[in-house]
Amino acid sequence: MKLWKMLSAGWMYRGFVVSSIVNEFRSRLARSRFGLAWVVIHPLAQVLIFATILSNVLAAKLDGVDNRYAYAMYLVSGIACWALFSEIVQRCLTVFIDNASLLKRVQFPRICLPLIAIGIALVANLALLLAALLIMPLLGFVPGVELLWLPVLVLLTVALASGFGLLLGTLNVFARDIGQVMAVVLQFWFWVTPIVYPISIVPEAFRATLAFNPVVPLVGGYHDVMVFGRMPGEGLLWVAFVSAVLLALSWLVFRRASAEIVDVL
Repeated sequence: MKLWKMLSAGWMYRGFVVSSIVNEFRSRLARSRFGLAWVVIHPLAQVLIFATILSNVLAAKLDGVDNRYAYAMYLVSGIACWALFSEIVQRCLTVFIDNASLLKRVQFPRICLPLIAIGIALVANLALLLAALLIMPLLGFVPGVELLWLPVLVLLTVALASGFGLLLGTLNVFARDIGQVMAVVLQFWFWVTPIVYPISIVPEAFRATLAFNPVVPLVGGYHDVMVFGRMPGEGLLWVAFVSAVLLALSWLVFRRASAEIVDVL
């Protein structure tokens, strides 16, 4: 199936995609009096906990920013980027396996399943970002025009994670060890990305290796616009290139394997 036909099929089934995303959150919040408000309340509580514990109890500070809550905001912004990337990858990694019975019983474009997985992760992450943006002024961070880069950063994160996740998710149908390996790889990947520590403390001998980690410029971009009040660096061009390559490769693999996925499942 050609790319434009695949995208067209996904668009024709947009109602199915959107309703599946909505039903996912409804099932999570079933019998809840506050309903979808919990989508914002949970991440808001997470941001407040980081601000309180890190700034008041641990007295953690961040060099270059004269604000007692700077490290808390640094951690929240980095986690927001990583959470979106890792959740999309993890959901896409098993999306076909988890929906094997649906694929065998119902006829619909298979590309809808990754789109649903991406949509669920994106909605949850936007709630976390909204909570962070709401709390920023209370922590002494005045939003500037640099925040206009945030949608670009989110889009690049989704593109990178989608290309990586769809590629691995397709291969995982035929080689289930990929899912087990990636569970370990993602844990290691988190700690070799400057999320909970500033890049300045990384030894020079290892700093060059960060250039091969496409998530580093993304996390740095989140830090720049949400903590340091400046534009992201040129590393985003590298991320855009890697994302384009991964999306093209994942589409080629998915297109070739699409007809055999149901049979293997």
